[in-house]
Amino acid sequence: MTQRVTATIDVAAIRHNLRVVRQYAPTSHVMGALKADAYGHGAVRVAHALDAELDAIAVACLDEAVELSDAGCQTPCVLLEGLIDRSELPEVIARRDRLVIHAPWQLDVLRRASSEARIPVWIKLDTGMNRLGFDAARASAIFADVDAMPQLQLLGWMTHLANADALDREATEAQLAQFFRAVEGLPGARTVANSAGLIAYPEARQDWVRPGVMLYGASPLEGRSAAQCGLRPAMDVCSRVIAIREVSQGAAVGYGSEWVCSEPTRLGVVAVGYGDGYPRHARAGTPVLIRSQRVPLIGRVSMDMITVDLRGCPEAQVGDSVRLWGDGLPAETVAEHAGTIAYDLFCGLTNRVRYLERGA
Repeated sequence: MTQRVTATIDVAAIRHNLRVVRQYAPTSHVMGALKADAYGHGAVRVAHALDAELDAIAVACLDEAVELSDAGCQTPCVLLEGLIDRSELPEVIARRDRLVIHAPWQLDVLRRASSEARIPVWIKLDTGMNRLGFDAARASAIFADVDAMPQLQLLGWMTHLANADALDREATEAQLAQFFRAVEGLPGARTVANSAGLIAYPEARQDWVRPGVMLYGASPLEGRSAAQCGLRPAMDVCSRVIAIREVSQGAAVGYGSEWVCSEPTRLGVVAVGYGDGYPRHARAGTPVLIRSQRVPLIGRVSMDMITVDLRGCPEAQVGDSVRLWGDGLPAETVAEHAGTIAYDLFCGLTNRVRYLERGA
C-alpha cells in the first residue's frame, strides 16, 4: 500500500547529536529528554538507540516511564512532573523511578511513604519560569525537610531556564545567579541546562545536562541554525505530488480564495494537510522541497492537501517526492513560516503518518 505521508527517523543522526551534546559538556552526565514520545520521534525507538549511552532518561510522567521499561529499556527514568497523584507512589517505589519534587503536596505524600529502599528524588527550584518548583529562597528549608525523611535519597537540585533560547541574556543570567546562590553549600548534584542553555551558557553545564530538541537535530537558539550548532536533522517528513494543474491569471487557489494567481501558474497538489499534522497556519511562501528545489506553499492548508507553486520547478511531475521538513529543509524554517516552533511540528504528526527508520 502506498503511503501518503512518511516520517523517516534517522537514529544515526540522533546518536550523532548526542555526541555533540557530550562535546559541549564533556564532564556532565546526560539526562536525555524522551518525553512526549521523544518529541514525536518514537520514545521506544530512541531509547533503544541510546540506551547504552544515556545516564538517565527524562520523561514527563509515570506512564511514559512504564512504556519504556515495558519495551526493555534499562536506563533509569526521571519523572519531571513527579507524582501526578498520590496513588502512583507504590508503583514508583517498586520501579525505582527517580522523582522530581516540585510542590508541597508531593512532600506531604512522601513524608507518609513507607519504603524499604530509599526513594531517589530531585528537588526543583523555581528561579523565574513560574511554572513548577519551590521558591528558590526556601532551598535550605526544603533541604532540611527532605533530609529529615530517611525514606528519601536526595540526588540533587534542578531548575528550568525560561529564556535561554533568546538573544537577550539578562533574564537567563539572573536565573543562573539565583539558582547557584540558593543551592550554595547544599549537598547534591546540580542540573540546569536544557538544549539552549547547554549550547549558549557554559556555566549552565553542571553535573547533569538535559538535552531535548537538540537530540532530534533542531536548533534551540534564535538566530542560529542546527547546522551551525553541529546538529543533524533526525526526522524527514515526506509526501508526494498527486496532481498538477495549469491555472489562469486571476484564478484563486484554496479555501477562502485568499491566494490569487498574478499570472498563468503551474501548481502542484501535495497529499498532506493538517489531518497529518502539517501546520494549518503555515503561510503562503512556506517552502517544501521537490527535486531538491524549494518551492512555496500557496493558498490555505486543508485537511488532506496543500498546493505549491511550481513555476520555479518546471520539471516537477506527478509522483515526485515532496520533503516537508528534514534534510535540506530545517524544521525550524518551516515552523517560523507557520508561527510556531520545531517542537510543535515534531509532536504534531498524527497517526495517519507512517514512521520509517534508517541508520539503526
